Amino acid sequence: MVRGAIPGRESSVVMPQFTGEELESGRRLFAGDWHFVSAAGSTASLPPAQGIEIALAGRSNVGKSSLINALTGRKALARTSHTPGRTQELIYFGRDGALTLVDMPGYGFARAPKVKVRAWNDLIHGYLRVRGNLARAYVLIDARHGLKAADAPVLEMLDEAAVSYAVVLTKADQVRPAELAAITAAVANALAKRPAAFPDILATSARTGAGIPELRAAIARLATERAAR
Repeated sequence: MVRGAIPGRESSVVMPQFTGEELESGRRLFAGDWHFVSAAGSTASLPPAQGIEIALAGRSNVGKSSLINALTGRKALARTSHTPGRTQELIYFGRDGALTLVDMPGYGFARAPKVKVRAWNDLIHGYLRVRGNLARAYVLIDARHGLKAADAPVLEMLDEAAVSYAVVLTKADQVRPAELAAITAAVANALAKRPAAFPDILATSARTGAGIPELRAAIARLATERAAR
C-alpha cells in the first residue's frame, strides 16, 4: 500500500493507492451541482445531520477553500482570501444530501481579537463532539512548512474527541520532490504517535490538480465503508 516511499524510511510513509474503479467512483461522487448549504456560528445553528460529513481543518490561508473548489470542480464555490481568519463559521457545501463538505474556521495567525479566536476554537470543539455523522476530518498542512506548533491543539482536540482524521498536504507543487518527501516522512512520524490519526497522507495542489483525484477516491472509499456498516 506504500507508494513513493523514501529510502531508509519506507515504514514511516503511507501513500494510498487506488484502483481505476475507485478513482472513477471519486470522480462521480464529486460531479454534479455542488452548492453552498449553510453557515453555522454555533452548535445550536448546525444544519440537520444527513448523509456523511467530511470536515476540512487547517491553519489560516492553508488552502481549504481552494481545495474545496478543486474537489468539486467549481471555481468559486468556496471563497478564497489572502486575509487570514476570514472564514469565521462552519461553512457547509453539499450536492444531494449524501455527502457534505464542512469548511472549518482557520486557526493560527488569524487577524482577530483573542476573544473571537477563542470562540472559533469553542465552535470547533463543540462541533466535533456533537456531530455523529462526521466520518473524517482532513487536516490540511502547507507542504512548504510541514506541521507547526499551531497545528498541535487541533490534532489534540481531534484525538480527544476520537474523530478519525488524516493529513492532506497542500501547495505541493511549490515544493521540490526531495523536500516534499522529507516533509511527508516527518508528518507521518508525528501522526504515528496520535491515536485518532489515519496513516494515509496525500499531497495535493489545487493549482495543478495533483492529488485531487486520489483525495476524491479516498473520500469515496470512506463513504462506501460507512454505508456498509
